[in-house]
Amino acid sequence: MIDEIKMIADRVREMRDILEIDVAEMAEKIGVSVEQYLQYENAEDDIPVGKLYLMASEFGVDPTVLLSGQTPRMEDYTVVRGGKGVTVERYAGYRFTSLAFNFKNRDMEPMIVSLLPSDEQPELVTHAGQEFNYVLEGKVAVTIGKKTHVLEAGDSIYFNPALPHGQHAVDAPAKFLTVINE
Repeated sequence: MIDEIKMIADRVREMRDILEIDVAEMAEKIGVSVEQYLQYENAEDDIPVGKLYLMASEFGVDPTVLLSGQTPRMEDYTVVRGGKGVTVERYAGYRFTSLAFNFKNRDMEPMIVSLLPSDEQPELVTHAGQEFNYVLEGKVAVTIGKKTHVLEAGDSIYFNPALPHGQHAVDAPAKFLTVINE
């Protein structure tokens, strides 16, 4: 987990350096303090997916470049075999696997998110676009603003991710499909 976070942070710092973007300017563009931004670049804090997408947009690259260090290559279609997506562990108990990482110029980001139960509530995040979650296994508590919805396998929720939101497993490990359009 720590190695993945460090590699992503290194790629972010390298892109910012190559493009000669000042730290303060980048922090402002993604809506965080300079201190928080430096924590992201120094791998002292994990970069939320929404912020990673903002960074990729500012750098003019696909988010896959920051996540994996590779550029998407497919234009007409891409196949991702089971267990072969690009997997990133955002923090202990929260891991996502990108299912379309190799498709150029995609409008959506489909991912499988695996959650382990935790006593700590997840940090609520925001990002642009729209988000869809479909529970595959277990129970997932989805908090949107001040309201929490507990979803079970087969349940889904579609929402505006500009509202503070987060997901966590209830009682046992859980897995859900999320599709984010930014």
